[in-house]
Amino acid sequence: MRMHNPPHPGEVIKSLCLEPLKVTVTDAAKALGVSRKTLSAILNGRAGISPEMAVRLSIAFGTSAESWLNQQLQYDLWHAEQGRKQLRVMKLAA
Repeated sequence: MRMHNPPHPGEVIKSLCLEPLKVTVTDAAKALGVSRKTLSAILNGRAGISPEMAVRLSIAFGTSAESWLNQQLQYDLWHAEQGRKQLRVMKLAA
């Protein structure tokens, strides 16, 4: 069963990783080896978690890369499902 409207992974990073550690976006970006702009786009839901970023997050926070990618997949899939009725797809059957 899919979660109802899952949060963007950026929200999870912000609320469960950065805020408890009192880490700024600038410091987190430096630790992750990415630009502040890149991390800010993720935190604000304007960019998704790539496989490389998932690995970076897993190293920085002691999590699994798969968990970050799964969060992104669930978020993307839920939003894609919202437009299901507008898709013009014909069912193919044998």
